[in-house]
Amino acid sequence: MKALYKSRPHAGFELVDRPEPEAGASDVKIRVMTTGICGTDLHIQSWDAWAQSIIETPLIAGHEFYGEVVEIGEDVRDVKVGDRVSGEGHVVCGICRNCRAGRRQMCIHTVSVGVQRDGAFAEYVVIPETNVWVHHDESVTPELGAIFDPFGNAVHTALSFPLVGEDVLITGAGPIGLMAIAVARHAGARKIAITDVSAPRLELARRMGVDLAVDVSKMRVREAQQELGMREGFDIGLEMSGHPTALPEMIDNMNHGGRIAMLGLPSQSIDIDWGKVVTHMLTLKGIYGREMFETWYAMSAMLSSNPVLHRSISAVVTDKLSAADWEKGFEIARNGTGGKVVLDWTEL
Repeated sequence: MKALYKSRPHAGFELVDRPEPEAGASDVKIRVMTTGICGTDLHIQSWDAWAQSIIETPLIAGHEFYGEVVEIGEDVRDVKVGDRVSGEGHVVCGICRNCRAGRRQMCIHTVSVGVQRDGAFAEYVVIPETNVWVHHDESVTPELGAIFDPFGNAVHTALSFPLVGEDVLITGAGPIGLMAIAVARHAGARKIAITDVSAPRLELARRMGVDLAVDVSKMRVREAQQELGMREGFDIGLEMSGHPTALPEMIDNMNHGGRIAMLGLPSQSIDIDWGKVVTHMLTLKGIYGREMFETWYAMSAMLSSNPVLHRSISAVVTDKLSAADWEKGFEIARNGTGGKVVLDWTEL
């Protein structure tokens, strides 16, 4: 099979022939149709300090995908050959305290597809049946199915706190931040503002229906509050960027008792006014991945019940290329001015 392969610890990938993966007794083998390019994949491609600290080569990267089941192990019970599926990228142990308590997303032994085990930048991928999400809704296209992983990040983050009637600040208008707009609107938010410095991404946010898209190179969040007619600060904050100035400014603009869900991974230490966190009685919650599998049920339910949300999430995919043009796809994703980039593995 063709695969994007990192043969040794160096920058880049090679599109080469690799042996097809074999399915174990409890595994499912999937013919990959589409894959999304994630920030994690960009780190692995460039072989930066983070990638060097966590990746062992050789490796096939990629963890956002959609495909068709072509083979199942002898112990597989529910997934069938021919099913159209996406995959949960966190493979958990099943026996630690959190797994046994039903908090699998908090497994202390998590292994990530495309990071610590071979992933989906290939014509075939193998994952455990317990990580397979079968799509029963025919309106889920290969492009939409490929971004269920990041859509799940948006859903998990946005639904961390009740949103009905609340004013919401989202920092970072990347693909996940954009999807969070649609989720917050679906969940009943009142005013929604989003920040970024990319004009194309802020324009995408306006098309998603955000109330105010704020270019923080020209306007501060405090001014945005005034423009929205707000009096007491934001009720809910969704920090999606990891930028060192985003969280401090968010904290400065929260109402007393405000709640912040943090998905963005900072690349450096952030100086926080902890006195304000305490005296304003703010709640900060870290988010990593998706709730397994409550987030997946929520995603499917929202998409099947809300055509507007379905169109909005689908529109986050702005570029689709043949997997043979993977280098161009990675360049577009790294440029950071558009939405989600999807590679088509049926066109090689």
